[in-house]
Amino acid sequence: MAILVDWIAALSALCYLVKQQAKNTRFVKSQKLLQRVRRICMALPETTEKLSHGEPTFFVRKRVFCMFANNHHNDGRIAVWLPAPCGIQEMLITASAQKYFKPPYVGVRGWSGVVLHRVNTAELEFHVRQAWRMIAPAKLHVVLAQAGTKGKDQHCTRFFGSKGGGIK
Repeated sequence: MAILVDWIAALSALCYLVKQQAKNTRFVKSQKLLQRVRRICMALPETTEKLSHGEPTFFVRKRVFCMFANNHHNDGRIAVWLPAPCGIQEMLITASAQKYFKPPYVGVRGWSGVVLHRVNTAELEFHVRQAWRMIAPAKLHVVLAQAGTKGKDQHCTRFFGSKGGGIK
């Protein structure tokens, strides 16, 4: 009986260590993805980062344009939630449900969720910049253009056709 108790205790300790290792691995992965998002967001004019609802959130002049979501309510995703122009959310989800989803709370207002490990940096940068443009005042669009970063959106034709499909 004592051997059985010792065996169960050892197995329990091993399970705990495996769970801790998995938790640490997820933490490291989420931090790397957050750094990627942070680099893109903080490169945009007048961007600030604050914790909102327990997650890093990016603002332009006190208005949210990007929310980081790390396994929100145990959905298994490390993603960002971004405002999207009318009709784009449905189009993205239809085109690639593995990359895009309708996030809770803000999805009903057209926001799109982007699964971070499923998109490359160019795609993520495009979506973040589009979200920033939707939220930022027009005066800041000029600042972005003057900074010489306007050319970075040239790949948008890949997603929405010629000249971004009129999406500003």
